Amino acid sequence: MTEHDAPAPAREIVQRGLYFDEIEVGARYSHRPGRTATEADNVLFSSLTMNAQALHLDAAYAATQPFGQRLMNSMWTLSTVVGLSVTQLTQGTLVAQLGLTDIAFPAPLFAGDTLTAQTEIIAKRASASRPGQGVVTMAHTGRNQHGEIVATATRVALMWFRDAAPATGAEASA
Repeated sequence: MTEHDAPAPAREIVQRGLYFDEIEVGARYSHRPGRTATEADNVLFSSLTMNAQALHLDAAYAATQPFGQRLMNSMWTLSTVVGLSVTQLTQGTLVAQLGLTDIAFPAPLFAGDTLTAQTEIIAKRASASRPGQGVVTMAHTGRNQHGEIVATATRVALMWFRDAAPATGAEASA
């Protein structure tokens, strides 16, 4: 093999979310794989966040309550629903999360359940005060393995336009 028939160097592709200008209102994203909730997740998350609610930590107590077992901490559920969307939507393209509203937990999630998420883009607009950035409103829905909705939330995020985003990592050297 001579230098003339050497293969071209591989083009490096950096995993990232979507820039503001790539986001389409009305688009729905299904985030996979899901995440199976564990008892360890529940105990660790509840302990780390100083949430001593017996419904999350005390199996004997929870067995006497309406659901008959420990419930996954709803903040773990919310965090995981949002987290499942990151690599597909906001990894490296988010400036800041601006808020969460309309949060609901219509059905319980238990250890052993598998949580999946879907996000619908419901609005977007260029920022009036931050050139090169835009505000995106997303509706997140979390479901268990039976398709039951266990969490919903509306999330507002500040996102970079592609041409305004700072170069980082491999993008800076490419």
